[in-house]
Amino acid sequence: MGNIPDPSSEKFRNYREKLLIRQQSQNSAEKRKAEYELSLMENSHFVDVGGLLHHYHDSGPRDAKETVLLIHGWDCWWMWWHHVINALNEQGIRTVAYDMKGHGWSENDPANHYHIDHFARDLDELIRKLELVNFHIAAFSFGPFVALDYVNRYPNTVKSMVFFNFGFLPNDEFVSKVAPATINFVFNNMMRKLTWWLPAYMFARLVLAKNTVMQHDIMIGFESLGFCASEAIEQTTTQITALETTKMLPQMVQSVKVPILFVAGDGDAIMTCENARKLQEMSSTGSYVCVPQCGHLITLELPDTASELVLQNVRTNS
Repeated sequence: MGNIPDPSSEKFRNYREKLLIRQQSQNSAEKRKAEYELSLMENSHFVDVGGLLHHYHDSGPRDAKETVLLIHGWDCWWMWWHHVINALNEQGIRTVAYDMKGHGWSENDPANHYHIDHFARDLDELIRKLELVNFHIAAFSFGPFVALDYVNRYPNTVKSMVFFNFGFLPNDEFVSKVAPATINFVFNNMMRKLTWWLPAYMFARLVLAKNTVMQHDIMIGFESLGFCASEAIEQTTTQITALETTKMLPQMVQSVKVPILFVAGDGDAIMTCENARKLQEMSSTGSYVCVPQCGHLITLELPDTASELVLQNVRTNS
């Protein structure tokens, strides 16, 4: 299990070595988790995008009638989608989940260019190299910023999009100055320095989630902290909280001509249902779902619900 693609990133190879060690564990639960992740790795590939190796996970029938491109969120990686991937593949849908540069198993950018327009340019190149056409997009948290920039800047054949936990946040000069420093301190100076998963889980459970998350998924979320470049956290935080971005977001949504489903959790204290509804009302093609008893981490909190919403959207817009 867990063949090494050629080429592959150092982050990928190091993680694989950790899994191979855990696979020999006498703890049957640890062994099963390692074997599961190694099996996922068999569908991992790497491609040069913008001069950097980008990881993408490509699974499901290659002759599938429908393909869903999955875009991870802020400080996350492709593995946040693993439940959704399995559910969609079982329904005969091909999925492509990738890591943005500076995240997951993709290489870090030595030039430290981690702005939305750079991510959108990379996404365009990735899509062209994989020859994806007539596909759907599902994006989470920060991911919709990249998806919106992509569909508005580049020729594409996107059929529909689902945006999870993404909304129009109130902003002013005070917020735009204070928020980046606060978020960067919490994640770069505190969370990323943790060596034990439990404090990170307690933070997520108290602040972000409204449901108990399986321990394996907690570890998946915890791993993303270590994979993400600190510069990526700093730059994306500064950009998404900038007044300029807040002012541009309505126009970005209004310019989209394909159906967009905005999904929010009624317990999400960050991207509230109200904030998601505001964006939906700005879109001429938007629809909206507020999920009961759900926080900000829907793909790990309520993976069956997230998977069903993506599946329904694909079937509606096929």
